[in-house]
Amino acid sequence: MLKALIFDCDGVLADTERDGHRVAFNRAFAQKGFDVEWDVDLYGRLLQIAGGKERMRHYFDQHGWPPAVADRDALIAELHHLKTDLFMQIIESGQMPLRPGVKRLVDEAIAANVALAVCSTSNERAVNLTVERLLGPEMAVLVRDCLREAK
Repeated sequence: MLKALIFDCDGVLADTERDGHRVAFNRAFAQKGFDVEWDVDLYGRLLQIAGGKERMRHYFDQHGWPPAVADRDALIAELHHLKTDLFMQIIESGQMPLRPGVKRLVDEAIAANVALAVCSTSNERAVNLTVERLLGPEMAVLVRDCLREAK
C-alpha cells in the first residue's frame, strides 16, 4: 500500500522553467528596453547552462551585450534581481499552470489518506508560493514542514 508521495516542484508540479523563469527573463529584458526574447526552443538550449546569471552571461557573450553597458556584472545582477521579482509575480498571479494530472493525483492521494510532501532545492519562497497558489494553502503547510525537516 502506498503510504506517501513526495513531489519535486520545478518540472513536476509545474513547468516553472518554460512558463515561469523564461517568461520572467523576457519581461525583465523588455522592462530594461533590450531587444531580447528567449523562445521555448532557445531557452531549452540555454538550460544547459546552470544558473540564471550564468545563463544570461552566456547568452550575451554569444549574441552580443546591450549597447552602452559599462559594468556587465552589475547588469547581470540587476537583471537577475528583476527577473526574480517578476517570477514571483507570475506565481502570485496564478499565471503558471499545474502540469496535467497533478491536481487529480494530489486529490486522489488526499482522499486515500496518502501523506503528501514537496521537497525541492529551489528557492523556498518560490516553492511555497507555487504550491500554495497551485494546490492550495493546506499543501503549502506540508511543504514548509518538509523543507524545515530537510535543513
